[in-house]
Formats: sequence, C-alpha cells, structure tokens
Amino acid sequence: MTTARFPDLDGKTVFITGGGSGIGAALTKGFVDQGAKVAFVGRSDYSDFAGELGETAKTAPLFIQCDVTDTQALQNAMQQAVDKFGPLGVLVNNAANDLRMEAINVTEAQWQDMIDVNLKHYFFACQQAARLMPDGGTIINFSSISYMFGAAGMAPYVTSNAGITGMTRALAREWGDRGIRVNALAPGWVLTEKQLDKWATPEGLAKYQAEQCIPEMMKPEDIVGPTLFLASNASSMVTSQVLVIDAGRVVTG
Repeated sequence: MTTARFPDLDGKTVFITGGGSGIGAALTKGFVDQGAKVAFVGRSDYSDFAGELGETAKTAPLFIQCDVTDTQALQNAMQQAVDKFGPLGVLVNNAANDLRMEAINVTEAQWQDMIDVNLKHYFFACQQAARLMPDGGTIINFSSISYMFGAAGMAPYVTSNAGITGMTRALAREWGDRGIRVNALAPGWVLTEKQLDKWATPEGLAKYQAEQCIPEMMKPEDIVGPTLFLASNASSMVTSQVLVIDAGRVVTG
C-alpha cells in the first residue's frame, strides 16, 4: 500500500495510545515511516515491536507500558515523551475495548470499566496534550461508526463513541484559538487479529461486506493515510470533524 508523504510530520513528536497492536501498531509504524518521533503506550509489553521499528527508523520509537485508565500514569507517560522528544505535536487516542455484552446484563462495574477505557482516558489525554502543545498541535480521537447505526450488543462501547464525537467538537471549539485542531476518525469494521480471533465469523463477514459500497473488508493499514492527513498541515483548516472510513457502510450526509 502506497502512503503519501507529509513533510511537516518529519521530526514531529507524536503520542499514540494503544499503539502496539491492531490499528494502533499500523499507526505507530505509519508515523515512524514519516520520520516522526513517536511515543506510544499499551497495557501489554510491546518493547520488541518498538525495537523492531527502531532498527530502520530515523528516530527509534519510545514504548511506555501504561494502563490508560490510570490517568496519572497516562499523563506522566505523555510528559515523559515530551521530555525525550520535545513539545508535543500530535496526539492520537486509539486505545479501546469493543467488548460485546447484552445491555440487560451490564453491571455498574462493567459500565464504568468500559467508559474508563473508551472515553475517560481520551479526555484526560486531550487535557494533557493541551498543556504540552505550547505552539498548537493536532488531536485525533478514534471513534467508530457503531454509534451512527446503533450497533446492538455493545451499548457501553457505542455510548463511548458517541461521547467521543461530542467531546471532540467541544474541545475543537475551546482550543481553536490556541492553534489546536481536534478531529475524530470513525472506522468501520477493521479486521485486526483481535477481531478475527474474537468476533469475526464467515457469515458475519459476508453480511457486513455486502452492506459496504466497496466489497472488501478493511485492514489496519487502510486507516493510516487518513490519520496522517489529519495530523499534517495538509488539513490545516480541518477541525471539529468526524471522518468516516468504512468503505461506504453508513451514509452521513
């Protein structure tokens, strides 16, 4: 897959949550390939992944093991990235948990856990990013088309993604005069290893693919180019938007 070059991303400090697997890993590699100075966090140990990228990178990425629901640890990790690489230019909030659960059975603890990972950490990462972007910057929050068509069986996740889009627009309005752009990306069904292991069935894939305009299931690499575009000066007047990447699964206009 060919990816456009965005010269202004070369040397820019980028922080990615959930950057060690799935879509996040593709994003980490995509920014590293642009010459960016990338720091990423994950709950599991992705040191080997960072090391592999570092073998050919202009600047080896920094991996910090962190539970994003621990706000202090997350904000400390962002400060650590800035201490190493310089002022933050781009924040990508990507970490999420799309656990399936029947709404009638959701417990209060499950609800809080899902909100913490899927919405709370986004806000507090944005808050810290605003502190660490003295000269402006770009924030990209990963939402999902799930809230647009009201996906069943995942109410806490869907609720979080609706909240992410509202939060994105509020922060774009509040921070625009500080030179901070805030946008959201809403992917459709992207076939990561996790999706293939946990949720994908031949019948489900066939049905979903038939509902898309482009009859191909998406891969993590399909999300990289749009993310780089929103992070770069090529989108300098784009803010408070939700960019859908779903091969035409939903209609938003």
